[in-house]
Amino acid sequence: MRSQSDLLIQKIAEAGRVVAFTGAGISTECGIPDFRSNDSAWKRHPPIPYDEFMSSQAARAEAWRRKFTMDDLYAGAQPGRAHRALSSLAAQGYVTHVITQNIDGLHQASGIPDELVIELHGNGTYAKCLACGVRHELSRIRPKFEETGQPPVCLCGGYVKGATIAFGQAMPKEPMRQAQKATLACDLFLAIGTSLVVYPAAAFPMLAKDNGAQLVIINRDPTPLDHAADLVLRCEIGDVFEPLISGLQT
Repeated sequence: MRSQSDLLIQKIAEAGRVVAFTGAGISTECGIPDFRSNDSAWKRHPPIPYDEFMSSQAARAEAWRRKFTMDDLYAGAQPGRAHRALSSLAAQGYVTHVITQNIDGLHQASGIPDELVIELHGNGTYAKCLACGVRHELSRIRPKFEETGQPPVCLCGGYVKGATIAFGQAMPKEPMRQAQKATLACDLFLAIGTSLVVYPAAAFPMLAKDNGAQLVIINRDPTPLDHAADLVLRCEIGDVFEPLISGLQT
């Protein structure tokens, strides 16, 4: 019987353009639990909704307190086996883009160039001004926040927020456009470690499938799109990707 890794390798080898679509499940072996886990720290320190952040200085201060608490919990996270495998496949030209719902920056840390990573929900490793868009580094924000307890404000007067998409905040138009373009150009779409229930991001697998691409779903638990996939692998994600770390096996 062929292994799950062998089935995945065959699909990738036969494809011309592969797009990977990743969710929280790819990072769980790195020590970052997914949002829906019963023991997830995200449930103990839930993000402040966008409208509250915008309307209340106290809410903005609490949002920053919770962010730094979460940052401390996962400060040592490093790319896992699946991250490293995708990086190897990108370097060889198999994977053209990684579309991710994650905010941990681990795809970039694994060596995938920034221009190949499309972050649908932003990035938690830095901050941005909501008014002018300028980037702010957390290393400069945190000491002042811990000293004063006051949420940061940009030189332009705008509110500074972690560069992630909060609940109630509009999805970024340019990453969504880039993701759609990459999805329509691929002939193999890998949905990895995602529940496929958070829209509009979860629409990309069916967009690829309806456009003629093959769809492979790799997830520990069933998803609502399993019935439409050409291959479903229910497994530990790192296990199935480990043979691909050093390159596509032939």
